[in-house]
Formats: sequence, structure tokens, C-alpha cells
Amino acid sequence: MFNSLSDRLQDTFDKLRGKGRLTEEDINLAMREIRMALLEADVNYRVVKSFVARCKEKCLDSEVLDSLSPAQNVVRIVLDELTALLGSTESKLTLAQNRTPNVIMLVGLQGSGKTTAAAKLAYLLKGQGHSPLLAACDTHRPAAADQLATLGGEIGVSVFRGDGRDAVEVARGAIQEAVDHLNDIVIVDTAGRLQIDEEMMQEAVAIKQAVRPDQILMVVDAMTGQDIVNVVTEFANRVDFDGVIMSKLDGDARGGGALSVREVTGKPIKFVSMGEKPDSLEVFHPDRMAKRILGMGDVVGIIEQAQKVADEQQLEDAERMLREGFTMDDLLTQMQQIRKMGGLQKIMGMIPGMERAMSQMPAAGMDDSQLTRIESIIHSMTREERARPKIINGQRRKRIADGSGHSVQEVNQLIKQWSEMNKMMGKVRGMTQQMGGKGGRKSRRAMQQMMRNMGGMGGGRLPF
Repeated sequence: MFNSLSDRLQDTFDKLRGKGRLTEEDINLAMREIRMALLEADVNYRVVKSFVARCKEKCLDSEVLDSLSPAQNVVRIVLDELTALLGSTESKLTLAQNRTPNVIMLVGLQGSGKTTAAAKLAYLLKGQGHSPLLAACDTHRPAAADQLATLGGEIGVSVFRGDGRDAVEVARGAIQEAVDHLNDIVIVDTAGRLQIDEEMMQEAVAIKQAVRPDQILMVVDAMTGQDIVNVVTEFANRVDFDGVIMSKLDGDARGGGALSVREVTGKPIKFVSMGEKPDSLEVFHPDRMAKRILGMGDVVGIIEQAQKVADEQQLEDAERMLREGFTMDDLLTQMQQIRKMGGLQKIMGMIPGMERAMSQMPAAGMDDSQLTRIESIIHSMTREERARPKIINGQRRKRIADGSGHSVQEVNQLIKQWSEMNKMMGKVRGMTQQMGGKGGRKSRRAMQQMMRNMGGMGGGRLPF
């Protein structure tokens, strides 16, 4: 979403880096370009004005202009201000300790993605050890309750529908249902509404008064743009929400809404949705997002994603690879781990500098179709060929290519990549043996440390 803005800002910084010393005119020109970049990204003009003014004031400080690396100082100032604009620190979901069940109410405009956000939030909380219940309080949109029931069934979370007519009564019934079945959290999915729809706005107020939610989260479509200011202001006045779930952040809009909402409302962005799958809802980290916008990547995010899918079995597999070598089945396992982490594009976008490089590649240059291609080639191999790829001669390569629907050249490329990874594994094997002896305690500790540093096998070196 922020590719265009990121490119513009990085181009501005590149011009500054080419100068040994900066003048006031250099700063003014840089701030003018930053202002235009933000306006083109559809950031609210009032937000842009105050943001640029703060940056300019700090950049014109004599310590910045007279320093040995003024361009780096300018980048640091813009990064700090961008982080502050997005919220400075992570804002966690606040749940009452002395109340069961906790109630989380979702509000927002029609089409903002509330129902899917409700299911994703339930999936996230379930993974944290909670027992959530979804309340289908959208009684206006046809099949809304059916959609929520389908999503709930996919993630193993119960959905309370009530009579399906009175949203307030459905919300009350969901609370009692949670008490009866020991659910500790109720997520209330309300109907989408228009800003001018007084009746439906009043319904949201009535639900709030009836269930007294511990948290009210507004679901905002990241593609909204500058109009987000009017949207969130109206909801803030009527239901006084506590935070924002930013949906569709993986879209191709300019991203101005995401950069405007915190400054306009004072309400933090708590979660962002980066895809369609149930596990695509993530806690929002302002500092990491600011770094990604400025092309600095999110290495910490890669490690965290890898740790989610890393387990003891993977550690045992890694130790086996050190003893016996790297097979095509191991490569296939890595493909599956990359998918669990959100896919190749998501991972590459979190590596410093790669997001910009990816935006300049052809559409098919770096996407999950590469994973599918590799998987199909490996599945066309026999069990013996997967275990011992060195036996794959020309005749076997032709058979594998025909069976997978790919060319012999693509099969050759995969085998070459496997060979390179096998060589790397050999080097690691030598390192661990030097550090503690084969099979020793020191070797295992060294292996565990290596796995942590890699972030799990899925977060290590990509096989292409």
C-alpha cells in the first residue's frame, strides 16, 4: 500500500545523502517534496501541514545542519515524527480482569470489513488461550449472520445468532450465552452504517448502552483516504470508540487513511489486517510500520512470524539435516513454513530495501506462484529422488519436467538451488561440530541458538 509514498520519500533522502553539508534551502526543498509525497498519498492536508512543520523545525536546528552526517539526522527526525504520527508505541487490547465475559464491540461503515475482522480477532484471541464467542448483531444486511457463522465454523469459534431481528436483544442474549458456556470474551459484530444513517447510528449507541463493552473498536478500510477524517470524527462523537482496526492494509491504495487516523482522533490503531486468511490480523507496531515506509524493513517482524511456526519438531529436523544432509523433502517443508508465515511477498516486503525492489519487478517476479512451482516439481519426483537429488540425471529431469508441467530448465534451476543449500548446510555442520562435537550438549545448544537467530527453519535463508 505504501510503495509509492516509500519511493518518493527515499528519493528525497537520496538527494540529501549526496551532499556533504545541508543548507536551509536544502531542508526547505526536502520538506516541500515530503509534503507533496504525503498529499499524493491522500493524507489529510491538516495532518500533512502539522507533520511537515514539526519536521522542518527540528531539521533546521544548528546541531543538524552543522553535523558530520546531516542527511542521516534528517532521516532520523522524519522517522521519529512518522512513528509519532502513527502512534509512537504499541497499543494493546485492554481487557477487564474482574469481569467475565469481556465484551468487544466492533463498529464501522458499510463495506469496511467488520464481519471478517470480528472472525480474525476471535481467531487471534483463541490463539492466546481465550474462549471467544461471536455475536451476530448485524440484523440489516442479508446473510450477514450466515457469513459470520461460516467464518466462525472455519476457525472453531461459536456464533450466537439469537432471533436475528433485534440487534440489541441479540447482543444481550450473547452475553448470557457466554456466561452459560464459560466464554470469557464476546465479540459483537454490528451492522455497517452510513454517517448520515441516524437510525443505525442510534442502534450502535443502544447496543453500547445494553452490553457496556470493555472495548469499542472501529474497523476502518485503509483505502478510505482523506474522507477517513469525517468518518472517524462522527463515530467518535456518537460511540466514543477506544481504538482502530485497519482493514485491507494489503491493498493497493495510497494509504493516507492509515497515516491520518491517529492524528485526527487521538485513538490508536490496535490491529491491522494484511490479508484474507483468519491469521492475517496483526498487532499494530507504529515504529515498525514507519521503518517499512522509509524502506528500513521489519526484520523483527520476520523473526516473530517465523517463531509462530517454529517448534521442537523443526529443531529435530534441523539436527537431522546437519547429520544426513538437506533433501528435497526438507525444501518442501520450508515452502510450507513460508506459506504459514504469510507468503513470500509478505516476507520479502519486511526485508530492508526489498519492498522497493519488489515494486520495480515485473508482476510475476516475486510472488507465491514461485512456491507453487517448486512444490509441483518436487511432488513429481520419486521418494528416492527426493531423498537423494544427486541421482537425478538428464532422463529423470525430463520425466520430472513433464510430470510437473514445467520446463527442464526450471527443474535444473531447482536442483541447482538445492545444491547451494546443501553446501550451506555442510558449512553449518562443520561449525557446530567445532563448537561442541557431533551430538554433544554444546552442539545442541549451538543449534538452538542458530535456530533462534534464523527465526526457525521457515525464517532462514530463502531457497531462491
